[in-house]
Amino acid sequence: MSWRPQYRSSKFRNVYGKVASREHCFDGIPITKNVHDNHFCAVNARFLAIVTESAGGGSFLVIPLEQTGRIEPNYPKVCGHQGNVLDIKWNPFIENIIASCSEDTSVRIWEIPEGGLKRNMTEAVLELYGHSRRVGLVEWHPTTNNILFSAGYDYKVLIWNLDIGEPVKMIDCHTDVILCMSFNTDGSLLATSCKDKKLRVVEPRSGRVLQEASCKNHRVNRVVFLGSTKRLLTTGVSRWNTRQIALWDQQEDLSMPLIEEEIDGLSGLLFPFYDADTHMLYLAGKGDGNIRYYEIGSEKPYLSYLMEFRSPAPQKGLGVMPKHGLDVSACEVFRFYKLVTLKGLIEPISMIVPRRSETYQEDIYPMTPGTEPALTPDEWLSGVNRDPILMSLKEGYKRTSKVVFKAPVREKKSVVVNGIDLLENVPPRTENELLRMFFRQQDEIRRLKEEMSQKDIQIRQLQLELKNLRNSPKNN
Repeated sequence: MSWRPQYRSSKFRNVYGKVASREHCFDGIPITKNVHDNHFCAVNARFLAIVTESAGGGSFLVIPLEQTGRIEPNYPKVCGHQGNVLDIKWNPFIENIIASCSEDTSVRIWEIPEGGLKRNMTEAVLELYGHSRRVGLVEWHPTTNNILFSAGYDYKVLIWNLDIGEPVKMIDCHTDVILCMSFNTDGSLLATSCKDKKLRVVEPRSGRVLQEASCKNHRVNRVVFLGSTKRLLTTGVSRWNTRQIALWDQQEDLSMPLIEEEIDGLSGLLFPFYDADTHMLYLAGKGDGNIRYYEIGSEKPYLSYLMEFRSPAPQKGLGVMPKHGLDVSACEVFRFYKLVTLKGLIEPISMIVPRRSETYQEDIYPMTPGTEPALTPDEWLSGVNRDPILMSLKEGYKRTSKVVFKAPVREKKSVVVNGIDLLENVPPRTENELLRMFFRQQDEIRRLKEEMSQKDIQIRQLQLELKNLRNSPKNN
């Protein structure tokens, strides 16, 4: 079991979590109460973005990282969506570009001004329409600039080329709602988990399913590629409704996992986070207050439990700081931004390797993916694969990306991919949608009946007045 300590030689055996002091947290934020299984938070080296509770549409805050403390209630928001915002992701190569998706079926690209927002932002630099239902996930390609993936409740994954502002590919192999997407190191493979209980490894440019696992004993919720190890890790639920993790070998048949390990009997969704530089896996449960961490090895038992960070405050979601935004002088190897809904609080949690020396620790900071894209959209779409361009953290992160986002000018029209008009080809409605429509129609029938009864009363009153008028002495 994962709670049993396993004493072994590891430089990360004593990693501990350190919560930032209250003045370095972000307070007074109306975090969304949406029950969608996402983090509702995105962070990079300059900004923190949080989806907020709002009426009449969807909105999210964008706060400069240095602006800690209490956030004013009237702080400017990004509020252009007509429905609840379900996911937000920062562009890995341009630090002021963020993508959002919503229940209004759109994906939007926003350009945040230098220094943050001064007033509410309602106009996106790019609005992308291609899904016929709400859009639950967005992911940027890890090595290619301006390639964005979106997954909707129409069971489709669309690949957008933001240079032209249109979808260029469609992955149409899923039979239910897509729960999670994860790329391998060079972005040549996409792993997805789906509500149909299947784990798939897809070649994104062709949409071809390379491997598929129908998980009977392990109902998959989340999946993550373990860097360049050609392995995948999934979190899910066993047939006895206990939370568990499973490790899969991508090079072999996905019919059976390498290992399965039960975590506990709680009901919250387990979010996995993998650090390819340290080979550490972090597990954080939705509604939990703790974060477990493990070390992934190449030989059995593959998964070694290290320690657990504990906190009494439950987390709704977690944002993760990119490597180049960490404090290397404090031996920080990972940083979470924890959403505490009950307090309206965002807590930074630093995972630190205790070292006596204050010099740069090269063994815990290898070369890591930087902020320069390795490919252009046309190169990637033509079939080229390239590993990410690496950078050193030794001198601290000072370099600014030279990539600039330029939104294309285009007219709204029908969206045709693979010979199918995406806006016309609507999949069959799900059971939940049919129930919502049924109750909506019941409410409408009830309202019409009430209006009819009011009209009947008015007609009877008029008939009575007319009868009294005819029987009055003046008319006789």
